Amino acid sequence: MTQFTHFDAADYLDNEETIAAYLTEALEDPDPDMFIIAVKTVARARGMTQLAKDSGLGRESLYKALSPGAKPRYETIMKVVRALGVKLHAEAL
Repeated sequence: MTQFTHFDAADYLDNEETIAAYLTEALEDPDPDMFIIAVKTVARARGMTQLAKDSGLGRESLYKALSPGAKPRYETIMKVVRALGVKLHAEAL
């Protein structure tokens, strides 16, 4: 029987460049929930408590905003992204 090791992307999100690349790839996915999942993964990598402090959001609010099926406000996402040390931008196709 083959044994597989559990993979967690959060284990590899250890600097702003990697985080930015990961979030950029998530933005490319046609499923909008993928971006929220990616933000939550990055938040876990950084630590939810620290991210809540850095973003000015309550820890419980942060968990709620990044839960499956959540529809967080634009303002909330921008606070979280800025607290993660990255910025979003648009470019021509």
